Amino acid sequence: MTTANDRPAGTALDLTPAPGAAPLPRMVLAQAGAEIRAMLRNGEQLLLTMIIPVLLLVGFSAAPLVNVGDGPRVDFMAPGVLALAVMSTAFTGQAIATGFERRYGVLKRLGATPLSRGGLMLAKTLAVIAVEAVQVVIIIGVALALGWRPGGSPLAALVLLLLGTAAFSGLGLLMAGTLRAEATLAGANLVYLLMLGCGGVVFPVSTFPDAMERVLELLPISALTGGLRSVLADGAGPPVAAMTVLAAWAAVSLLAASRTFRWE
Repeated sequence: MTTANDRPAGTALDLTPAPGAAPLPRMVLAQAGAEIRAMLRNGEQLLLTMIIPVLLLVGFSAAPLVNVGDGPRVDFMAPGVLALAVMSTAFTGQAIATGFERRYGVLKRLGATPLSRGGLMLAKTLAVIAVEAVQVVIIIGVALALGWRPGGSPLAALVLLLLGTAAFSGLGLLMAGTLRAEATLAGANLVYLLMLGCGGVVFPVSTFPDAMERVLELLPISALTGGLRSVLADGAGPPVAAMTVLAAWAAVSLLAASRTFRWE
């Protein structure tokens, strides 16, 4: 260790401050870590993201509550519950949490830091992906215990999950960044219930009238549910139509959120 006595004579100690922002990747990872800790400590978030999907999976797989066609009921339910888990974390939970962060001034303080709006959205998306990874492991474990034997390409299923995450994350941030916290809370829960009932999670979309079915198939939850079901339950190849719908929702919602998001 160099001390003052070790410095050559006439050399002054430089105590000039060197301010500057950390590199963007470091800022994003730090914010993502904070987001993950906040989500895992929130009991309501855990209920929404972990407990409800598992209860739906077990309940609708074990009891003949709805007609899902031939084959084991868990084969129909598991892909739908995976899609529901993505929506509950990336859209509903994130929209509500971010909306109240705006109300309590958390985002206003973040806005005074070098972290940009794009960096904040990226950090939140990374946090969502981390929580979803835990959800997927738990849901798949429960489904396997119930007798589920998935088929198809795991890579195609992963692409669908990532596209669905991007689409729902963009929608959640768009809502949270433009509406008041109370409106976001009500709107996010309403959309969650509507998509749960009409998005093919527990009821096949084919049970609706033909005209309504064509409209419902354009929803992100229907595209994600149908795509996962075609891959994991039917063993089909990559569902191009579902991926296209999800990619379109992701591009439009994330672009709109990045342009309209307000810190306060």
